Amino acid sequence: MKFDIKGKLHLKKLGFFILLVFFSILKNAEISAQSIEEYMQMAAENNPQLQSAYAEFEAALQQSPQVAALPDPTLTVSAFGRMIETRVGRQEARFSFMQMFPWFGTLQSKENAANLMAEAGFYKYLDKRNQLFFEIKSVYADLYALDEIITLQKEQLKILDSYKELTLSQFKSANAPMVNVVKIDIRRDELQTEIELLNDLRQPLQTQFNLLLNRDITAEIEVQDTLVFESLSILENESFAEHPGIEVLAKQQASYKSQQSVAQKEGLPMIGFGLDYSIISPRDVENLEGNGRDAIMPMVTLTLPIYRKKYKASVKQAELMGESAEKAQEALVNEMKSEYESAKYELLKAEKRLKLYDRQIKSAERALKLLLSGFTNSVSTFDEVLQMNQDLLDYQTQKIEALKAGFIAEARIEYLFSKKEDYEN
Repeated sequence: MKFDIKGKLHLKKLGFFILLVFFSILKNAEISAQSIEEYMQMAAENNPQLQSAYAEFEAALQQSPQVAALPDPTLTVSAFGRMIETRVGRQEARFSFMQMFPWFGTLQSKENAANLMAEAGFYKYLDKRNQLFFEIKSVYADLYALDEIITLQKEQLKILDSYKELTLSQFKSANAPMVNVVKIDIRRDELQTEIELLNDLRQPLQTQFNLLLNRDITAEIEVQDTLVFESLSILENESFAEHPGIEVLAKQQASYKSQQSVAQKEGLPMIGFGLDYSIISPRDVENLEGNGRDAIMPMVTLTLPIYRKKYKASVKQAELMGESAEKAQEALVNEMKSEYESAKYELLKAEKRLKLYDRQIKSAERALKLLLSGFTNSVSTFDEVLQMNQDLLDYQTQKIEALKAGFIAEARIEYLFSKKEDYEN
């Protein structure tokens, strides 16, 4: 009796240990699994193209303090080999200091133009990040569809194996010819080749996805059980005005307008203020007023911008660049409208096809059951069974493809209507 009690205790302990291991495995699986949002965050931190765009933005920020600074002052030192005699003594040396000042508002306009270009660089970085997120979602959807189709086809192999047993049984009982078994072998061979090709396709997709994240191309990718997309008809009245790609051109246009102001102001005189200081040695003359007194002379300089062609050309250049940015913005809006209509159509098509394939799958499953029953009773042929089974597989595959297409279309629409605050940390 004691042995039985101890045995039960050992079994309870073993069972408890197994449960602990099981929950530990589940916990680790949950930790290792990563959502698409986590992959996007990883790409935002590691993608070299994105890092390059951000470095360009930071470099553009360094332009503002350069253009907003005054020109460097000049200091001239003159020492005379043969001293120049003045009434109060010989000039030993002369120091001239001069600071030039651009026309009023020139530096401010330059700073505004540089800051606006830096803002354009920031929106360019945001747009590249949004494009990267769209690419990640697209490849992720491809991986999902690929894995699901491979799973379907592996299940199909098991179904064909069960059909093979059925046809062999029918053949042995003289109710069906041996050719049915051969047909199944042909189909199995074809299916196995398709599975191998799909497995080969996963490697380039995995490489592409991991390179977007800038990590080892062999790193395992956790794909969620299903993809979900929703209708985005609520965005019908949204505009593209806040899209980062549009903001890039808007900031560039404003920058070119400031550059026009800069070009106009640079065509106005620059004013310089300075000081001239001469060291005078005393003369050997008694009672000479100011004998040996150093000379100090304030100076004012004015540039004369009389060669007007370069200033006019600079103004015209900034004006044309502004027009170019305006037209590019208009063209981009038109392109995005076209892309939105196309993506919206793909989304609606995916929704309708998913409903269609759900109905077809249910009908095909019922028809397949009836045909199998008819085959065992020698009412229907095995060719009809195989064909309906293939039709069912096609509907299931097309449903997966429709789900992928809808998910990518939704991701495309999200990109088109993305705004700055949508992706701010």
